[in-house]
Amino acid sequence: MANPRSTAVSRFKPSQEQIVLLVTAVLAAGFSVTLPGFGTLANLLTLTRGVAILGILGIAMSVVMIGRGLDLSLVATMAVTSAVTLQLLQDGWPLAGALLLCLGFAVLIGLINGFIIAFVEVPPLFTTLATGFLIFGLGRVYLLDGVISYLPAEASALAWIGQGRVAGIPAPVLALAVTALVVHFLLSRTAIGRFIYAHGDNPEAARLTGIAVRPLTMTEYALASAIGFIAGLVMAASTNSMNTQVINSTLIFDVIMVVVLGGVSLVGGRGSVLSVLAGTALIGTLLNGMTIMNLDNDEVRSTRPQLGCRRRFTGGVLAGGRATSAAGDPQSQRPDLREGITTSRTSWHPRDPGEHGLQPENCGLRGP
Repeated sequence: MANPRSTAVSRFKPSQEQIVLLVTAVLAAGFSVTLPGFGTLANLLTLTRGVAILGILGIAMSVVMIGRGLDLSLVATMAVTSAVTLQLLQDGWPLAGALLLCLGFAVLIGLINGFIIAFVEVPPLFTTLATGFLIFGLGRVYLLDGVISYLPAEASALAWIGQGRVAGIPAPVLALAVTALVVHFLLSRTAIGRFIYAHGDNPEAARLTGIAVRPLTMTEYALASAIGFIAGLVMAASTNSMNTQVINSTLIFDVIMVVVLGGVSLVGGRGSVLSVLAGTALIGTLLNGMTIMNLDNDEVRSTRPQLGCRRRFTGGVLAGGRATSAAGDPQSQRPDLREGITTSRTSWHPRDPGEHGLQPENCGLRGP
């Protein structure tokens, strides 16, 4: 006869998100004991603010991944639509009109992705990769005046989204919380959310039960693009600008990493908003701890000079906003003696060679 206690233990199998949350809690406890200032409220708010944009993008990606999809154009959609919003504001458009127009633009991009995937039946990987390059090219040539779009000084209402506070809580954190709650409710409490899970679990069975799978696919990608537009607004408001070169960074892979790490399945039908938050919390905790320990990849970069103008993986603010130290104070820029330029300790923003007076050959690139 089986032992009831051993049977109960064998039946308990923690989910991936539970394991990730446990690892995050252990790391946070260890950092709180060993690193001065890690466990303070100011640092925890800094940690959360630093990964807020990454979390919002992760939530957008989770919607299509739960439905057995993938959106590699998400960062391009985020950057171009938010940059166009800033461009319209500079041209004198009212804030509401610019936001509605660019939100519609983002939704249109998602609908096009979904249409090609669902009706033309091109795999999501190739569809969204091509769409991302197309959006970037069209935006640079026809919609934008330059690589960087700036937020006008009079658009203080939009700037508040990235720089304001409510009861001491940064606005980007509130944007992440509201987005998470809305999408969680959509996926867990509505019919369309259940359809998305059914679609991801078994598309053919979902179709046979009467679910309109192809229009649902278009809805998933449109929703992801709309959430990506929100992330772009938060990023632009945090830095008072949007550098479209972020498309060339590895941000899209960071987004996929936190989604999969938290427990959202690449083959669809499994995962939740909590999964995304768990993966985001783990990455944020690691980056914040490394920032306090003053760890970066300068030593690695010194052996790979051709990558000197690419991303810096140094913790601090992961997505958007001013670089901040563990205690929440802005970090001053520091000189890089090897390159002879000034660099900041933001963790993933790609550095624009022209911004620092660098020539393409100094970045391992070749001009025309």
